[in-house]
Amino acid sequence: MINQNETGQRIRVIDAIRGFCLLGILLANMLIFQYGIYGKEEMQLFHPTSTDEVTHQVLKVAVEGSFMPIFMFLFGYSLFKLRKGLVAKGLKPARYMVRRFFMLIGLGLMHSMLLWEGDILLAYGITGFFLLLFVKRKPKTLIIWGVILSILMSGLGYGLNEDTPKEKVRMHDYVEESITVYGEGTYREIMNFRQEEDPLDLPVAVMAVLMALMPMLLMPMFLFGIAAANKQWFHNPKRERRKFAWLSGILLPLGLLLKAIAVLKPDWAWSSVLLSLGGQLLAFGYIFGLAFVMSFLSKRSYIIMAFESVGRMSMTNYLMQTVICTTIFYGYALGWFGEIGVLNGVLLGIAIYAVQAVVSSFILFWFKNGPFERLLRIATYWSFSGKARVSKKAADAQAANAGL
Repeated sequence: MINQNETGQRIRVIDAIRGFCLLGILLANMLIFQYGIYGKEEMQLFHPTSTDEVTHQVLKVAVEGSFMPIFMFLFGYSLFKLRKGLVAKGLKPARYMVRRFFMLIGLGLMHSMLLWEGDILLAYGITGFFLLLFVKRKPKTLIIWGVILSILMSGLGYGLNEDTPKEKVRMHDYVEESITVYGEGTYREIMNFRQEEDPLDLPVAVMAVLMALMPMLLMPMFLFGIAAANKQWFHNPKRERRKFAWLSGILLPLGLLLKAIAVLKPDWAWSSVLLSLGGQLLAFGYIFGLAFVMSFLSKRSYIIMAFESVGRMSMTNYLMQTVICTTIFYGYALGWFGEIGVLNGVLLGIAIYAVQAVVSSFILFWFKNGPFERLLRIATYWSFSGKARVSKKAADAQAANAGL
């Protein structure tokens, strides 16, 4: 059993879920690393085997679109804990959270411009400013807003799968060109292609609207995470075991069913809606299912410790996954772009994750944080120690309480 008596410190089950989540994110991102962000939907151009086609379908149902929402949920959860800790120290939390958001935006910009188009840090940093409006709200308010936004944002996907013949030709030509550029191009050629070529060719006004909607699209899972932290879910997994069991028992099959329908009927007008809603429900199913399983494991379990180590260094491991995979697949290094197949990509992803688990455990044996986690703490607290300074008022109050 883990987290029997959680305090205001790190909640081990949350770190372990975050670590497991990074495995799912890596497996989903392997498709983008191997085939490109648009190429993964044009698999026929890569001549996949029947095994790869089946594996791709399984990934669409069980992995894609369901692990990134978990990360969002955990981001909201951690944001609430961060604010609570700052308030306890007598500090003004807004200024510290704003620094963190700007740091995420900066890292996201560098990540997306210099390495890879699949970055999430930039979106998280931007959305963080909107979360400042909600982080102090009651759980009921957060859940209501989260449900409303989930329904509205999912509804926007209605009919989006209906591409015109012209759009299909443009996408086909783009992916064919990307195969050559990513597989054989230099670093400069790949970076220029990623920044200058756009198969969607959307008008500026449409792009502006999409950018404005982006935080609203991401908000629901962030809000649910804040609500869960406020209600102190996951503080005592053993006590919450029954709740986790019935929630995962409902949400896992329901999420898989909705996503399976969407994947099997890709041209149906409601497919994008079902894929979005199913992705969120499945994410919750994974969260509660993992918490349920972990409630039975010993705190010394190597499985828990491995996932926890990866989770505690989530940003470092996320960025390193990009460095490792672009080195493997892009033309300026090994150049395996589109060559090893979907199933082999999954196996390679698992191997990369296993190495990260070992390295993370080794680093955390000697240090309290990973390198990028340390950098984020320095930027957040504006201190080389990476720790928040307790205000004089809070220190005096603590001293007075100790005297009692």
